[in-house]
Amino acid sequence: MAHPALHHYVLAILLLALSFMATSTSTHNRRGLKSLHFTLYQQETINKTVYLIVKGVTGPDVSPSASPFGSMFVNHDLLTISPNSSSKVVGVAEAVSITCSLDGLTTVVMGKITLELKHYKGSVSVLGTANDIKVIDLPVVGGTGDFMFVQGYIKPSLVTFENPNSVYKIEFHLYWPSYVANHFSHSTDRSSTSNDV
Repeated sequence: MAHPALHHYVLAILLLALSFMATSTSTHNRRGLKSLHFTLYQQETINKTVYLIVKGVTGPDVSPSASPFGSMFVNHDLLTISPNSSSKVVGVAEAVSITCSLDGLTTVVMGKITLELKHYKGSVSVLGTANDIKVIDLPVVGGTGDFMFVQGYIKPSLVTFENPNSVYKIEFHLYWPSYVANHFSHSTDRSSTSNDV
């Protein structure tokens, strides 16, 4: 009969191995989709990288920080690997947003995010609504290059606002259908984590 301490040692190693397997990122999920998840930071400066093109009409109950109904903004913001604006630039976010609620807090966003990551190059397109005070998922509706046929969503959230500069954390959750993932060179069993940035 084995020593009881040996059973505890084997059990501890088994539990450690199982916990590692549960926290590691897989390149394919249960539905057969190849996935890629990472975070970048959008560096935005008013009247330098984001501009008010059309000033809308102020509706009832608009907070001072909201944009008037119908306001149109365009942006061309750098995407970096950390919140620090001097960190490595790996992409550009170009978008048009239009304030579409009378309270000035909801906007329709149409954008293209061009990425040059370690193993992935191309762009993703987003189309959806954003809210100034709530974190909302923006759907990814397609892409180019290594992101051809990609689906998924991005989750932007404000990190800092020091007028005129803003930094947004952008979480990417991208998925390729299995019939597409097998046609690209990056579809090998490479870990799809932020190390690919």
